[in-house]
Amino acid sequence: MAASRKRVTRRAFLAVAAAAGRLIAQTPARNAAPNPGSRTFPSDAKRFADAATELVVFRLTDPSYGSFLPANYSRAVTRNGASLLFACDRLGPLQAFRMDLKTGEMQQLTETDELDPESLTFTPDNRAFCYFAGRTLRMALASGLRDREIYTVPEGWTRCAGMSVGADGTHATFAERSGDRSRLRMVSLAQGSARTVIEQPFAIEHPQPRPNRAQTLYRQGDTGLWLVNSDGRDNRQLKLAPGRVADPKWADDGRTLQYLNLPNEPKELHAIRDFTPDTSTDKLVAKTSQFASFSANHDTSVFVGASANSASPDVLLLLRVTRRELTICEHRATRPEAVCPIFSPDSQRVYFQSDREGKSAIYSMHVERLVERTEVSAA
Repeated sequence: MAASRKRVTRRAFLAVAAAAGRLIAQTPARNAAPNPGSRTFPSDAKRFADAATELVVFRLTDPSYGSFLPANYSRAVTRNGASLLFACDRLGPLQAFRMDLKTGEMQQLTETDELDPESLTFTPDNRAFCYFAGRTLRMALASGLRDREIYTVPEGWTRCAGMSVGADGTHATFAERSGDRSRLRMVSLAQGSARTVIEQPFAIEHPQPRPNRAQTLYRQGDTGLWLVNSDGRDNRQLKLAPGRVADPKWADDGRTLQYLNLPNEPKELHAIRDFTPDTSTDKLVAKTSQFASFSANHDTSVFVGASANSASPDVLLLLRVTRRELTICEHRATRPEAVCPIFSPDSQRVYFQSDREGKSAIYSMHVERLVERTEVSAA
């Protein structure tokens, strides 16, 4: 049964955002955490010429401490490109930080234990961010001034990998596991009420609500992708190309899904593919120089990937229309699948992480001479 198309008006979106902001500010002290001291740090940014291409690369964080980007389907960069959300252990346990991308100044946003760096995400209006700390889902203003508990995973359950906030900013979606079964959960960010969408006899991982549809995509390890309506109906495994699956992500309009196809035969090339759920069609976009991780720009006209080729551990751009690649720099990460390259919303910058100089650090490159600017609609 097909899911109904779900649209959110600008007025409704702003009303939800305002309500969420008021709820954070008005939360009783027992659930709220104070400002962690508004600790700020000067820029650690360094620029250098890449050894392979001689293009300018910016190392945004110091490799003497660990810095980690959120999952590549999360909102790590604000819509105006001004701020970057990431996790950092410069003071001990991992905490959420925000970087001013003009000055490089960093502000600590949380004071918590067991922060999951992959779970960090700005809300669609960029006024707040969400994250998991241990078993607890929390939401805070992007200024870091107030932080409140939204939901805690019940005893007897553990959280599966991944968490998303939908395009309308009203719910967080994640999964919980108990024994051999798991359940997909949706939690209201305003009330904290939770409901189960579907249960499965395997670990449900990295759920992603489908933009403009009342549906959610989720992973079964690297072996399969599933799609389910928000009411739990029409739960089905997608018929993808043979092989393993990596880095699936919705196009911003929700019409198609891009993913990496990793063939079972090691000598075959990794490929970017497009899947259209409404017609159940799966198409080749382009074969790659062994991308291990990737993501698309706003209109999916260009892809950025990290190669797993040990002889050329590079970050590359791939143009959809020509299927040609361009090396922009080396990543030299020990785990290419963890490089997590992403575009800024306007497609004018690329961000990625690498442990090439010690601990994981975040890097950036300007690509405005190589990639056309994409327009980002207002919330």
